Amino acid sequence: MCVAGPRTRALFKNTPGVARAVIVQFKPGWSSPLLGVAANTLTDQIVPLEDLWGRSGGDLCLELLAARRLPEVMDRLAHALALRIHPTFEPASARLARRAVRLLEGDEVQVESVAKQLGVTSRHLRRAFAENVGIGPKDFARTVRLQRAVRMAATSKEWGRIAADAGYYDQAHLIADFRELVGLTPGAFLKRPGVRPGPSGAEGPMRAAGAP
Repeated sequence: MCVAGPRTRALFKNTPGVARAVIVQFKPGWSSPLLGVAANTLTDQIVPLEDLWGRSGGDLCLELLAARRLPEVMDRLAHALALRIHPTFEPASARLARRAVRLLEGDEVQVESVAKQLGVTSRHLRRAFAENVGIGPKDFARTVRLQRAVRMAATSKEWGRIAADAGYYDQAHLIADFRELVGLTPGAFLKRPGVRPGPSGAEGPMRAAGAP
């Protein structure tokens, strides 16, 4: 079992021969209490769960391997996560980061505007984001915008319109962000096997670019 931290660039992985895989995806700003470390300590890393949880991480891996059916797997995962939840004091920075995430996932794309709405400085917001989301708010906003474009591509291939509706300056801006964050053009990314953009959220490695 491994923990894939938030990513600043997409990571493509081929897993031939995998019979079963279970992915638990945490919403931005919620992983630190369960994993026990600040989100930015895991940025762009894949770490064995045992390195974070100790022996209990290794024991959970053995339990899941022994499980015969999916409901049993989910029950054991839910139980393990429930044991990690403690009624401890949560820092204000975590709540601040999650409020900022909601604004950036909406229509707000300017980090300075988000900071102003939340009554903090841009520097304070960046620090809260780093600790609780793992990447900066500007990087997060770029990822949200890119994911929005991928979802739109499920029903349209008019990249100029997609770029405008997703919040880019123009189509060239969209292509440049794709190249930098994914390493491919939009068209090449959508042609990859297993990439099924759409409202279900099946966006391949795009979701790994910025979301713990």
